[in-house]
Amino acid sequence: MKSKAALLLATWFGCGFWPLGPGTAGSLGAIAAAWALHAWLGYGMPWHLALAAALFLPAAWAAGETARQKNTDDPGLVVVDEAVGQWIALAGAGAFTITQAAAAFVLFRLFDIVKPWPVRALERLPGGWGIVADDAAAGAYAALVLAAGRAVAANVVQS
Repeated sequence: MKSKAALLLATWFGCGFWPLGPGTAGSLGAIAAAWALHAWLGYGMPWHLALAAALFLPAAWAAGETARQKNTDDPGLVVVDEAVGQWIALAGAGAFTITQAAAAFVLFRLFDIVKPWPVRALERLPGGWGIVADDAAAGAYAALVLAAGRAVAANVVQS
């Protein structure tokens, strides 16, 4: 039962089984969940950061458990880390619009693939910690770029 729960969460409720780019599917699944929370409950951008923080520990557990089951360091089907990172990226958006969600998606995926310092270094943390921490850092970079872009745009409009 414990291993099934870990696999369900680690694959972000099945997104990780997508054969073409499971990480991208996980990110899109996270945006879909965020969009639903926004539409149904009115959750705004700060809530995404809170949800990512709440998901971090269970995600690290599920990712680590699934990695042990699959006998590999970071199985491709583990995409709950993309959900954590994507929600952090969304927290940097000013409003939940299709444009902001698309920008958060592109920026998060870019930083997750390029892995600037310290993102790559965080991958080396043991077990599920490394699997999730690097994506959280990539999400933080994306959120910072989005927030900076909004600040610049606001200054340009005021000028």
